Amino acid sequence: MSRVGKSPISVPKGAEVLIAGALITVKGPLGTLTHNLHPLVSLKQDQDVLQVTCIDESRESNALSGTTRALVHNMVTGVTKGFERKLNLVGVGYRAQSQGTSLKLQLGYSHDVIYQLPDGVKAETPTQTEIIIKGANKQQVGQVAAEVRSYRTPEPYKGKGVRYSDEVVLIKETKKK
Repeated sequence: MSRVGKSPISVPKGAEVLIAGALITVKGPLGTLTHNLHPLVSLKQDQDVLQVTCIDESRESNALSGTTRALVHNMVTGVTKGFERKLNLVGVGYRAQSQGTSLKLQLGYSHDVIYQLPDGVKAETPTQTEIIIKGANKQQVGQVAAEVRSYRTPEPYKGKGVRYSDEVVLIKETKKK
């Protein structure tokens, strides 16, 4: 069995896990997430501990046990603590403004970019050049951050654009005569 798949998942107080056949539902203070189990793995619950086990000894079952364990652990973490991605806007006149379920971006185009946030994802703008995307679903938070970044990716000569807060942009040297 995979090393990741062997480690147990502890369920903190405030989170509730329901296993109905192949459907796993995790409820917590930040929302509810569901996931369908693959037929090659199973999930067992003992008190506040979840354990992923392989149905057979195949290589695919071994790989899926680690993947399933990671997905269920992210579900438990998401409904209790939540996930967030921070974006920075670098460039003269680049601004962001949160407006309810949408995000208004001024990125140097002739028009403002209005991005509609999906359900379960919230965006905050502490300053005009910072965006914090929060949600319970890790994949969804990362996807929204990637889509916002794709409107103006950092360019390599001045570094202008939308970048992750921990991203390092290597600046190229300009052409010499």
